[in-house]
Amino acid sequence: MNIFSDHTFLVVSMGSAALGVASGAVGSFAVLRKQSLLGDGVSHAALPGVAAAFLITGIRSSGILLLGALLSGILAALLISVITKCSKVKFDAALAAVMSGFFGLGTVLLTCAQKLPNAAQSGISTFIYGQASAMLEDDVIFITALSAVLIALILIFWKEFKLFCFDRDFSVQSGFSEKKISLLMSFMTVVTVILGIQTVGVVLMSAMLIIPAAAARQWSDRLFANIILAAFFGGLSGVVGALVSGLEQGIPTGPAIVIAASAIAALSLLFAPRRGVVSNFLKRKISRFRLKRSER
Repeated sequence: MNIFSDHTFLVVSMGSAALGVASGAVGSFAVLRKQSLLGDGVSHAALPGVAAAFLITGIRSSGILLLGALLSGILAALLISVITKCSKVKFDAALAAVMSGFFGLGTVLLTCAQKLPNAAQSGISTFIYGQASAMLEDDVIFITALSAVLIALILIFWKEFKLFCFDRDFSVQSGFSEKKISLLMSFMTVVTVILGIQTVGVVLMSAMLIIPAAAARQWSDRLFANIILAAFFGGLSGVVGALVSGLEQGIPTGPAIVIAASAIAALSLLFAPRRGVVSNFLKRKISRFRLKRSER
């Protein structure tokens, strides 16, 4: 129980929980838009921005590195959108091409950056797999503030997002701009990804967007309930992952958070009342048993 009074654990768990809440809420719309892998593409595309920011400035400030990641992620998202709209290339193919190209460029730039004298202290290599244990109080405040902004945007544009996800044609006929709404939702996805790459890393950040939303989808057909459940599952995964990492030395926090989210998703797929595999199996057994009794 002493870990709950440990300052480092409290900082990491609070930051991870705030990140999980934002990831679950924003990721729900990505899942509904059938663009679940957009977060994967953006997270991989953020790597060249991190490396380029360090090469250009020579500064190892987290703010500078995250700004480079943000610009690179926005560029990748816009490039995917342009390729999809201006050519016959489908979304998945455009995503794969942009993601692999940006990640390859990022690997090359990262190799160049690591040859610099001050690269060892820059911490840019930690962006690949994340390093939540290095989170500071200022990082927690920054993550919490941006998470609150993302949640506020969801509440402000709730009607527009809901119409856009379920009936895009009707939303356009109602006077909503498809381009603006799509750009706003993509921008929110990019910001969420950039917000979490320092904690979870560019390789695993897409899981924080997809897994809580997929788990929540098993429990309810209502959008508001899905958003609440996805945010809760994301926040719970952050706390559990930080707890496991804090109790067992050597276990990285980012992968532990993803494993916790995966466990929640597995339990949801198996035991959710309406869609769970085990629940549906038991319902069929009970129905057959009642049918046989009624025939007797």
